[in-house]
Amino acid sequence: MLIDEGKSDFIILYHRTPFDESTDELGNRIWRDQKSPNGIIPTLRNLFRSRENGTWIAWRRVDDVKNEHDERIVMNNPATFSLRRIPLEQEQISSFYHVTSKESFWPILHTFPTYFDVNNANWQIFEEVNQRFANAACAEAAEGATVWIHDYNLWLVSGFIREKRPDLKIAFFHHTPFPGNDVFAILPWRKQIIESLLACDVVGFHIPRYTENFARAASCLLGVEKGPKESVATKFLKFGSALTEPTETPWLKYKNRKVKLVSSPVGTSPDVIQTLAVRNDVAELSKKIDEDTKKGRKLILSASRVDYTKGNEELLLAFERLLERRPDLHGKVVLMLACVAAASGMKIYEETQRLIEETAGRINGRFSLIDWVPIRFSTNRIPYEEMIAWFSKSDICWITPLRDGLNLVAKEYVAARKGRDGVLVLSEFTGASVVLDGALLTNPYSHKQMDDAIETALALPQEEQVSRMKKMVDAVDEFTVTDWADEQLQSLETVD
Repeated sequence: MLIDEGKSDFIILYHRTPFDESTDELGNRIWRDQKSPNGIIPTLRNLFRSRENGTWIAWRRVDDVKNEHDERIVMNNPATFSLRRIPLEQEQISSFYHVTSKESFWPILHTFPTYFDVNNANWQIFEEVNQRFANAACAEAAEGATVWIHDYNLWLVSGFIREKRPDLKIAFFHHTPFPGNDVFAILPWRKQIIESLLACDVVGFHIPRYTENFARAASCLLGVEKGPKESVATKFLKFGSALTEPTETPWLKYKNRKVKLVSSPVGTSPDVIQTLAVRNDVAELSKKIDEDTKKGRKLILSASRVDYTKGNEELLLAFERLLERRPDLHGKVVLMLACVAAASGMKIYEETQRLIEETAGRINGRFSLIDWVPIRFSTNRIPYEEMIAWFSKSDICWITPLRDGLNLVAKEYVAARKGRDGVLVLSEFTGASVVLDGALLTNPYSHKQMDDAIETALALPQEEQVSRMKKMVDAVDEFTVTDWADEQLQSLETVD
């Protein structure tokens, strides 16, 4: 039975739906599971198992919004909950998500201010879309309900909800980095964004550095009161690299409201990954990788998206320098670069993809032999089971973005290597770098550090590989994606 409006005790706001919409051979609408069984969406979906009345709020694209109302659908998996979808026209989606969120917010969040473009942003549309999400949450929420908002494209929702429904418990989680105040302050709407986030009861970030950046922005821009700093949790490294922090601010106070700040790095589902790694169909895919690509060579894997923040060009140039220095490796090492193409229509990503493709093609043209092509390159989304096979067969996972909120690929690789060897080469500008003690950290901005890191990875003794991997596997096993969700929501339950 569909839950009535105003009866939901637990509400999630996330731009994606809990299942992918599709149609069967008769044209009827059906819901398919996400391509990856691991990650945030399955975890958020599973939270409804323990709650009788729940609602998930997302958007849907429509041709004409004038005659459309919010759509409410009963979902039966993994339990009975409501899916409420807000109708948006393509123009609204493009403005709110592709322009304001991706051209204005994204480069600032990732500390790329030279890519920042405010001229095409329509702040009124962004406000209107956020207001509609807030109105939907208020309509669905029972008295005293819990509302969990996800990511920067819904930055204003918490403020709108608090104004209308002060009885609700509100949490917000950032899946991206949060930059230093001098960079964040570039945004013309900085005060409205911070004020909205301070309307929450709990604001969450992956790592203490992002928490501290937010606390400082709130302090500098609005003069909030900051709680006395506390030592960071034991799951985080305290010293030694670009994003480590020894202490963090536990709460902020603004307009007589106390806001808890919680650092929780999103985890994986290591049990799911480890089960898949030994499944027969994945073993067959691993065998195919052995026969078609690896062929007794050292296999290096790098997996990311086409994005200027991901450092794909820098990685390719480092690989080219390796082949220049080490002719003895010709024919003996192969790089698999899985680089998922971005949505069409965004010029900056199209230019980034073209540059990556040209660089990979040039390197292959320069070094290929009759029986060896040094780089395998794919912009297609690889099915999750096949990705696990690549993890299983890769001697080195090379993940060196210029900036990344966390990077789940690094954690997934580690989970797939449980009880085995393998080397993770990781950028110190990823959130994962402060939770994966055992990775070979590198600075992707430095040619020398990138060169040294891949040389070290190729020569690392197996005994050291095994000991480093065990430390990382323990970290991944001890704080899973379920632990992340529990920590965030339990923080909400203990709000003063």
